[in-house]
Amino acid sequence: MSYLQTQTLSHAQKVRRLYKNGLRLMQSMYGTDRVEMRYWSVLLRAKFDEHKNEIDFRKAKELLMAGEQKLWENQHPQPYLYAHSPGGICYGREVKLPDWILDTWTPQEKAQYPEYFARREIRKREYIERWENKYGKTSNDAH
Repeated sequence: MSYLQTQTLSHAQKVRRLYKNGLRLMQSMYGTDRVEMRYWSVLLRAKFDEHKNEIDFRKAKELLMAGEQKLWENQHPQPYLYAHSPGGICYGREVKLPDWILDTWTPQEKAQYPEYFARREIRKREYIERWENKYGKTSNDAH
C-alpha cells in the first residue's frame, strides 16, 4: 500500500509528479516508436523548463492546475502499466505464504534441506528469546 498518499505534497513535489505522469503518458502514446517518444519528451521538458524560475506563486499554481487539467484531458485509453505495479497484470498474483507453514512440514520433507532448517531453528529460538526479553514470558495457563 506504499502507493497511497498519506501526507500533503509540496508544490515542487506536485510539479515533479506532473512531469513524471506526463512522461508516462508519452510512453503510453508513443511507446513503440522510440524516436517519436523522445521527441515529445524533449518538448515536454522544454515546457517545464520554460517556467521553472516562476516566482509568483499564484501563477505557478495556475500553471500546475492547467498542466494537471491537460494531462487529465489527454489520458490514454489503455495506459502503460508495469506488470507488478497496482493495476498491472501481475499485481497481487504471487501469494506470500506465512512462515508458520514451514512448521507443518514432515521430518522427511525437512530432511531435504537440513542446513536451512537447522539455521531456521536457531533463528526461531533467537526470536523467541528476544520476544521474552522485551515482553516477558507468555503464559499458556491464561485461560
